[in-house]
Amino acid sequence: MEILFVLFLFLTLASASALGWTVDSRDSADWHPSDDGRRWHPDAC
Repeated sequence: MEILFVLFLFLTLASASALGWTVDSRDSADWHPSDDGRRWHPDAC
């Protein structure tokens, strides 16, 4: 029964990804936030 649950979860995630329902909120390997591709620095005026 567990294998069916894992298979269902995998298929659900794969379907959502194929339909474009998923979003990667991280924009690069260092995972700092950005605003339209520009790095956001909290100390900038």
